[in-house]
Amino acid sequence: MALSLLNWKKKAIVERCHDDYATKMLLKYKPFYHTMEAQQGAHVRLDGKDMIMLASNDYLGLSFHPKVIEAGRAAMLEWGTSTTGARISNGSRAYHIALEEKLAAFLEREACLVSVAGYISCMASVAAFAQKGDVIFADKNIHSCLWDGIRLSMATVERFSHNNPEDLRSLIKTVPAGTPKLIVVEGIYSMEGHVARLVEIAGIAEEFGAFLVVDDAHGFGVLGRQGRGTVDHLHINPQVDVLCGSLSKSLGSTGGFLAASRKIIDFLRFNSKQTIFSAAISPSQAGCAMAALDIVQNEPQHLERLWRNVRRYRAMLKGLGLDIWESETPAIPIVLGSKELVYRFWQALLEKGVFTVMSIAPAVPPGKDLVRTAISALHSDEDLDRVAEAMAYAIKRL
Repeated sequence: MALSLLNWKKKAIVERCHDDYATKMLLKYKPFYHTMEAQQGAHVRLDGKDMIMLASNDYLGLSFHPKVIEAGRAAMLEWGTSTTGARISNGSRAYHIALEEKLAAFLEREACLVSVAGYISCMASVAAFAQKGDVIFADKNIHSCLWDGIRLSMATVERFSHNNPEDLRSLIKTVPAGTPKLIVVEGIYSMEGHVARLVEIAGIAEEFGAFLVVDDAHGFGVLGRQGRGTVDHLHINPQVDVLCGSLSKSLGSTGGFLAASRKIIDFLRFNSKQTIFSAAISPSQAGCAMAALDIVQNEPQHLERLWRNVRRYRAMLKGLGLDIWESETPAIPIVLGSKELVYRFWQALLEKGVFTVMSIAPAVPPGKDLVRTAISALHSDEDLDRVAEAMAYAIKRL
């Protein structure tokens, strides 16, 4: 006998979804999930209006490089659109090995493992190695992907103050010497634009026998020789056990990677559920990444242009009296301190044809509510002139 509608129980989770206040406010003010109608270089079309994209991680501008586009097309014509499987079973192909070998050689590592997403690779960089009974020391400001890896590991976690080796040392020395330890940091912190104090942190890892994981998604392609990243920039490559990152930023593709010694990568291949049970990256993703990696090494003008733009943009913001949280890198926040000010500033920039991204607490610490911006080698001098005008206008609207 069918149940009467009157006898149906309300579903608590459905009610939660329907009634969530934060979701309702986000839908009302629409700060996120904008749909771009077209893109060409550093310009997008939104609601029929030309906008300067000032929130992309395409640091070197290679997502529109003709060689990268052609490499993606050629790989798809040769291999099809997808492997339709995980690497451990039917999904591994010769182009995966070629990309891994090219990345490992560039990063001066013995081996590399690529996966379907930077988020997956960074999560695996912790979850595959730490286990219950271990202690993880994590910078408070690390990315969500690393926190997810920490949670999955079931290890004990100790948070240390952002980019503060002294606080790390005070915590790690309280843990018994025989306890397996991991230290988890980023090379460049994407929200703040800070370069990690990796020289001191790596020294602490060596002193206390801790396994050191560095997520360099935002340093790869940006710092170091030919863009080899933060670890290379600071000359500490041998002291870092696992280097992980993304193909979706400086390489203009999608996917993620982990680079380490061969024995560590071999262990990872058979112990990382995140990669074991994920489909392999597509031929076009791998083709684009390989072509971009060649360009990084053979066309230095993209990196030079990026840093020229960064210097000009930072000087512009400081000249306007804006707080950039001491960012030294292409990821440059504009700290305004409250969600109300952030929304008004973001909206004013949008009115002037500059697209940025809001980030408010709890995504950032209280009082650090900000507009996140990012500079690309694709930004022209004319683009930066327009950005300067938009910033001055937004300041007046506060």
